[in-house]
Amino acid sequence: MMLKPVIVAGMVAMVVMTATACGETPRGDGQSAAPADTATPVAADATRSSGEGKTRYPLVFDNCGKQYTFAKAPSRVVVMNGGSVAEVSSLLELGLGDRITVNAQSYGASDVAGRAEAIKVLPNGGIKLNEMQDIPRETMLSLRPDFVISTYDGGFAAKSGYATRDDLGKIGANTYAPASACGESGMVTGSPTVDSSYQMLRDFGQIFDVPGRAEQIIAASEQRIKDVTAKVAGKPAKNVMIVFPGMGADDFSSIAAAGIWNDVLGKAGVVNPFAADAKGAPFVTVGKDKLATASIDALIVVNYMNPDPEGSAKKILAQFPQWEATKSNRFLILSDSIYFGPSNDVAVDKIARMVHPDAF
Repeated sequence: MMLKPVIVAGMVAMVVMTATACGETPRGDGQSAAPADTATPVAADATRSSGEGKTRYPLVFDNCGKQYTFAKAPSRVVVMNGGSVAEVSSLLELGLGDRITVNAQSYGASDVAGRAEAIKVLPNGGIKLNEMQDIPRETMLSLRPDFVISTYDGGFAAKSGYATRDDLGKIGANTYAPASACGESGMVTGSPTVDSSYQMLRDFGQIFDVPGRAEQIIAASEQRIKDVTAKVAGKPAKNVMIVFPGMGADDFSSIAAAGIWNDVLGKAGVVNPFAADAKGAPFVTVGKDKLATASIDALIVVNYMNPDPEGSAKKILAQFPQWEATKSNRFLILSDSIYFGPSNDVAVDKIARMVHPDAF
């Protein structure tokens, strides 16, 4: 089905989908990808006592052209939807789940072991979401948060029925949207990269007094990506198509073009053959005639609320028997790691193993 425009905007902003939640993740080529990430989030209090860094309060913090002062780490956090899980996943990765009083984000699936389950048990407040599938103004204000996180600046737009940053400031709540999505439209400013994901981790680390934990997570991710990139260095670049079944009128109206996924693909030693087709837009429609003559070495199907992502992948491949991807049955189901968020290293590793198995 077609997603509501605000959901698509939020998904773009996190640029922002099934691996199993634990153990080894089946791959379309009959081999096994790397084990799902099994890291357990560190509790915030444990991080504070480990000597990994402290935030000096009051903290003055700039976000989307506005300045905020934090007298202490937030303790009543509301996470808006916007079609993302990048924000809630980052908080969980930092061990801050106990700070969340209401969470509206969920995919129901994750490429990281246990994360979907951890998101599922977070409080949702029993909120009735608006037609944009997000938290309306009066409901938001009644929650009395001290920190509200949106996937993009439009999550604070009065014209869309949301509580504004000023509204929330009047009840003592600071607000945040990722730096790459400060425009109201939710369109990404510039070209997002894996570093954009790291920036949000650093922001939350600073705001919540866990800067050391944030740097640990970033360092581990950087090392994992560095190791993978070294292994695939010199390998012939392969063409990998990323498609989002169900987001458009048909399977080929939602092919990934510009976005953070291109940085992820590049680090895995592959390229997106449609990266430039939409001239900066995140998605592109590609006709079947063009696809029939395209060189596609592997397929990634993104599982966003898809009841049968593997079936979607097989349906696509069956239409193009001439593709190398079809001949080798080479496809991969990804969820949150291909998007803006704390686990891009998981996607880099899985993609590299699928396309360059001889390097591992």
